[in-house]
Amino acid sequence: MERRLLAARFEPEEVEDVLTRLERVGLIDDEAFARQFAEHRFGARKESSRAVAQGLRAAGIAPALAQTAAEWAPDEDEERAAELARSRATRFGGVAPEKAFARLSSLLMRRGYSPQIARSAARKALEIPFPDE
Repeated sequence: MERRLLAARFEPEEVEDVLTRLERVGLIDDEAFARQFAEHRFGARKESSRAVAQGLRAAGIAPALAQTAAEWAPDEDEERAAELARSRATRFGGVAPEKAFARLSSLLMRRGYSPQIARSAARKALEIPFPDE
């Protein structure tokens, strides 16, 4: 909010004063915002911890607070990736296995999962045997 107000050419002293007053009365609470943001991204979007932390930093949340909120995850990245992969795998019924795997693993990587986690979750969801099986 501070960056936007300063970009709109408000005086820095006025911006600081107003933000301090808003914080004091509870209208600005970065910690509450970070918790709600993380909860939504973990729950509805099934994003990785890394993606949640990155999104919070992009929203102007301090890096330490963003990392703390991202560590709040109710489950592990592997579990969320597997759940997301299972929910999306049904959409690839008529698609060649290689193409379905590429699309699904790509979706998972866009949600912030590491390539290893994304590929593993996609293989399991699409019931594609692992190379060493």
